[in-house]
Amino acid sequence: MAEIKKDLVIIGGGPAGLSAAVSAAGEGVKDLLIIERDVRLGGILNQCIHNGFGLHTFKEELTGPEYADRYIKMAEKEQIPYMLDTMVIDLSYDEASGEKIVTAMNKTEGLFTVRARAVILAMGCRERPRGALNIPGFRPSGIYSAGTAQYYTNMEGKLPGKRVVILGSGDIGLIMARRMTFEGAKVLCVAELQPYSGGLKRNIVQCLDDFGIPLLLSHTVVDIKGDRRVEGVTIAEVDENKKPIPGTEKYYECDTLLLSCGLIPENELTGKLGAKMNPVTGGAFVNESLETDIPGVYACGNVLHVHDLVDYVSGEATTAGKNAADHILGKTVSGDDGVIINVKPESGVRYSVPSVIRPAFMPDTLTVRFRVGNEYRDKNLTVSLDGVQLMKLPKRVMAPGEMEQIVLVKSKVYEIISGKDIREHELIIRVEDKE
Repeated sequence: MAEIKKDLVIIGGGPAGLSAAVSAAGEGVKDLLIIERDVRLGGILNQCIHNGFGLHTFKEELTGPEYADRYIKMAEKEQIPYMLDTMVIDLSYDEASGEKIVTAMNKTEGLFTVRARAVILAMGCRERPRGALNIPGFRPSGIYSAGTAQYYTNMEGKLPGKRVVILGSGDIGLIMARRMTFEGAKVLCVAELQPYSGGLKRNIVQCLDDFGIPLLLSHTVVDIKGDRRVEGVTIAEVDENKKPIPGTEKYYECDTLLLSCGLIPENELTGKLGAKMNPVTGGAFVNESLETDIPGVYACGNVLHVHDLVDYVSGEATTAGKNAADHILGKTVSGDDGVIINVKPESGVRYSVPSVIRPAFMPDTLTVRFRVGNEYRDKNLTVSLDGVQLMKLPKRVMAPGEMEQIVLVKSKVYEIISGKDIREHELIIRVEDKE
């Protein structure tokens, strides 16, 4: 088996992988490699031909392929090598040498390994399939995940169906409701199990409201009719326990059912590596440097936690690339005293990234991203460190479909923890009623 040595390996050539590679190269790491399983760089952006990308990063509105092309050109300018159509099948850690061993294969090199000083995980996520949803009924053709329908429509030029029902209000499903309407299909409705939408508010307005497509909250599919091809679906309202309410069933005659019921980070490799995983996000636990508990292994983008905007993915990946470069180049932080801050989400906050902060390694400002577990209106978001309130932010609306973030200032953190003879501190983020 052939063996290659690299300073840095980035697994995934989508927006996260490209951003991380460009960042690391800009910091001085030149011996690096991107490994991508698709036949082209760009990841999911290649099939996202709608606009709305790049407003934060480039201050202009781009389509997905245009956004990806910007980073591909940056990578080419830095002369970053990459392997396409290459599948990583194993990832392990050699504790004796500190090297990460990436096992991959493709049709030209066969099976080979890459020994790297650092690895950045940027594998993205996949859609939740029908098998994970427990929908009763037959298994006819005409049932697709929203992303698969998007690929067929935008990349292959094939329309999956003419009369469509969408289950789940994730962003891809909302965008496909609009896209299939553009292509002449009739979208009958979007049904959502939760009492709130799982997508961005702007997508609900631009993709459903603007086209008169009804959004049925607290509804789900209870039956699928059809043997060879979908003939129709039955949708029913659900109660507070998510159980269908008898007598609320309504039948929709259709030939296609699209599923947009959540995204799952692609973390099989992370699990093989032995990194500690967060059961809420499906990604790894990371510190302020986006480093997992395996030294020299970093995670960013949707493999870490599902993002709303690709601009946030790129920003996060840029941070991971810089920190991986610092690890490789031996840039250390003076005064590291082993003090840590555990970030604890409470009272309506589901998770946070990062989950651990080492104050000595903090930049001057650190962005902490998180999601709430329900829809909240006119509440306060409070952040306290060791019982001392850092901030109280009034929030008009917070919803699970919209990622929230706060910015911690290093100097303010040290004002609270300095002089205390304890090594572990607590930062608590919570939703509270307004007084």
